[in-house]
Amino acid sequence: MSGVRVAIVGMGQGGSAIYQVLKTIEDCVIVGVCDINEDAPGLKLARADGVPITNNFYDFLDTINIDVLIEATGKPLVQETIRKLKPPSMAVMDAQAADLMMLVVKAKQKLLEEKKQLLEIKRIKGEMDAILASVQEAIEVADINGYIKYVNPAFTKITGITAEERIGQNIFSASPDGALAECLRTRKNIYGWRTKVGGTNVEVVSNASPIIIDGQMVGAVVVFNHLTDFMKVMEELKRSTSIIENLYDRLGQITGSKYTFDTIIGNNEELRKVINIAKKAALSNSTILLLGESGTGKELFAHAIHQYSLRRDKPFIKVNCAAIPDSLLESEFFGHEKGAFTGAVKTKLGKFELANGGTIFLDEIGDMNLYLQAKLLRVIQEMEFERVGGTQTIQVDVRIIAATNRDLKELVRKGTFREDLYYRLNVVEITIPPLRQRKDDIILIANSLIVKFNRKLGKKIKGLSKQAEIILESYDWPGNVRELENVIERAMVIADEDLITPKHLVQYLEPVSTTATLPIVEDLIPFDEMEKILLKKALERFGNSVEGKKMAAKALNISLATLYNKLKKYQL
Repeated sequence: MSGVRVAIVGMGQGGSAIYQVLKTIEDCVIVGVCDINEDAPGLKLARADGVPITNNFYDFLDTINIDVLIEATGKPLVQETIRKLKPPSMAVMDAQAADLMMLVVKAKQKLLEEKKQLLEIKRIKGEMDAILASVQEAIEVADINGYIKYVNPAFTKITGITAEERIGQNIFSASPDGALAECLRTRKNIYGWRTKVGGTNVEVVSNASPIIIDGQMVGAVVVFNHLTDFMKVMEELKRSTSIIENLYDRLGQITGSKYTFDTIIGNNEELRKVINIAKKAALSNSTILLLGESGTGKELFAHAIHQYSLRRDKPFIKVNCAAIPDSLLESEFFGHEKGAFTGAVKTKLGKFELANGGTIFLDEIGDMNLYLQAKLLRVIQEMEFERVGGTQTIQVDVRIIAATNRDLKELVRKGTFREDLYYRLNVVEITIPPLRQRKDDIILIANSLIVKFNRKLGKKIKGLSKQAEIILESYDWPGNVRELENVIERAMVIADEDLITPKHLVQYLEPVSTTATLPIVEDLIPFDEMEKILLKKALERFGNSVEGKKMAAKALNISLATLYNKLKKYQL
């Protein structure tokens, strides 16, 4: 595809006008347009012309096949994002510059139609300066004989050569090995030309194109920028374009595991036993069933098991069975062929196919419908399936980790979960203990969360006051670690001191919720509430038996009679 490759972001009235002008230019190829509004007038025109459209301008920033990106939305945030993320070889023109350019182009077309030879670089220099000065890439223009007629401010910024020094020189002397000289010699478009700017040590990558007026070449223009490490990588990837195109969709959906067993915080004996079992299971290919209440960290364990396994360098694919509508689950799991159903405009790889060689994590497995359970059973048994609408049997090698907070045995009894699938999944069962059974880990986890949220919130909180620690340890945490994380973050948002104190916590935790209407002074809470917390903590530690109460009274340094009186007072 020859010519300057152009993409347009923003296809409203302004972008539509630009599009209509550009498509009439012989050496301009519109490779794509973008607008978040599907009803934008410019999108309708592009769709009718068969020009690729998208609603996400990031699609343009991942390619080196665009020479000029015209930003026609006029939104500063969009302009800033594009300039930060674009490839170095891509020139960006903002809405104002594009509008002005369109005025110039329309003027040129009008003059061409009237067969008047009025378009000379000197006569339109004032107008072109306004356009080219807004471009962040260096631009240099030479006439047919090689004499340099124009450089923009970015040229001076990149090369250190002023316009006064450069204009008037001959490009064949000043930079004979550059893209501009090569374009003038060959009279062809030059792309990705790597060289040093003559008279400097600045290494650049350039695109150059002839300037054609009335069918005659009158000069050439070059656009270039610094050659960065990114461009070097992109040059290598360019040699494997066909491979990248074939794997692009697949790579976009594959993720790796984010956590390891070192990420799991806690010294609780029961937790360490569970981690030990998980490590042993990770080294096998057996199916694992993770059980536990919501918020206990089942997904974290799934990531850690994959990372500890021999499949750690292969894909880790997560599927939340409860978040995908039943009508789409089969397509998500096994993929579909083009035309399999309305909207299936291309072949899609399913999660099992994407996970081939690695691990698939089926979260909330208890919410899967019976029809798909039968399909899943076959995959577990035979490691094969067909895409929706397809006939070819696809073989895979996938390690399955399933998780649920529901009682699968009870679901089997009710007939909503297949018994044979249950036993296939439950080869290795790992039950993650709830946080209320790991109270010795609460402060350790809380302090780790404080470090995490200090970075996120820009805070410098050092930790928890002693009273705050007692409150956290006295709470049952029905939402487990997820609830603890929520409480710590909310407390840190409102905390102005360097310690989290009871006043930051009491409004979020049920055991001390009655204090919400009582006055709190700095890091203090009412004495009777603190007394109630200490009594509950002592009973939790020593038990409600007579012997346990004796030990509790001793630990609290009060008599057994006083203990009974206080228990009666607080109805404990």
